[in-house]
Amino acid sequence: MSRSGRNGKLQPKRPPVLSCLSCVDKVNRRTLSAPQRKKFIAAVKCLQKTGTSILPAGVAAGSVSLFDDFEAIHINQTGSIHLTGSFLTWHRYFIHTYEKKLQACGYNGNLPYWEWGYDVKNPRNSPVFDGSDTSLGSDGVYFEHPGLKINTPGALIEVDLKPGTGGGCVYAGPFKNMTTHLGPVILPVYGVANTFTFAPSGNPFDDNPRCLKRDLNADAASRFTTFRNTTELILQNQNVEWFQGVMQGDSRYGDGVLGVHGGGHFTIGGDPGADPFVSPGDPAFYLHHGQIDRVFWIWQMLDFPNRQNVWGTQTLFNQPPSPNTTVNDLLDISPLNTPVKIKDVMNTVGGTPLCYVYI
Repeated sequence: MSRSGRNGKLQPKRPPVLSCLSCVDKVNRRTLSAPQRKKFIAAVKCLQKTGTSILPAGVAAGSVSLFDDFEAIHINQTGSIHLTGSFLTWHRYFIHTYEKKLQACGYNGNLPYWEWGYDVKNPRNSPVFDGSDTSLGSDGVYFEHPGLKINTPGALIEVDLKPGTGGGCVYAGPFKNMTTHLGPVILPVYGVANTFTFAPSGNPFDDNPRCLKRDLNADAASRFTTFRNTTELILQNQNVEWFQGVMQGDSRYGDGVLGVHGGGHFTIGGDPGADPFVSPGDPAFYLHHGQIDRVFWIWQMLDFPNRQNVWGTQTLFNQPPSPNTTVNDLLDISPLNTPVKIKDVMNTVGGTPLCYVYI
């Protein structure tokens, strides 16, 4: 496929067929009231209660809660859900399932998204990370450290980030005492390229209790997650091959960038946030991927009939070689939810199982 140039059209050619009986709105987290934010936080903590894991015994000793189960599933499938044909739809179904578990824990809203563009100058001041009792916790405790040296996916070209403003344990807000259990797998070491921290036991599924760390990074945010970054991603890429490639910073579609996907993750940083395997261990992961799904949704709506397909194989960079992904392939995150075909989550108002729009 080719990139097919620029479009710039803001009106969809033909909207999707609405099959839902009661379509819900997913909103910017900034628009939630303080009570709504607190209910969301309470539901996350409900998922984090020790003893709520639903994984079969022996699968992941470090998964001590339902919240951890999501992280364990993500670790297990990372090689087949990034830089593959299922990246966009797998994560769509993953966060949809997370939303349903939050609702089962008493949350009466829908998963909000984090619009990165508002926070690029100073993520510490974001209502997501300001450390207030309605935030998802603060930055980490600051210690002097060099920036990360990140290789873009599939490339030897390095993206050097300036140091973040934290690096240590989250020090304020609802998740300041949170413990993360799984991983790490490939947690980058500050100041050194291609060097990573791994789980001390050698098994990322073992229990490795440690504090939630963050290293909020305005450099990553201002270079890769601005309103301009998002707008250009949506308008300049006319097929799913280029759209998902540019979004993920895939070196086959331009090098030296992290894309909005990597940019958002490294804006959060820390442990587990900077590790692509275990990043769902930070509650902020789900708001970031809410925005990823929103950007995907907007892109689809601009040419809905022609944006119901997939491109790519079933393994990261096709290593090991694998078949091409098709819309009839299954997205399987058992036991968190039942498997569904990719084509069944292409349309967010299709009603089987999705029924939402973004506002």
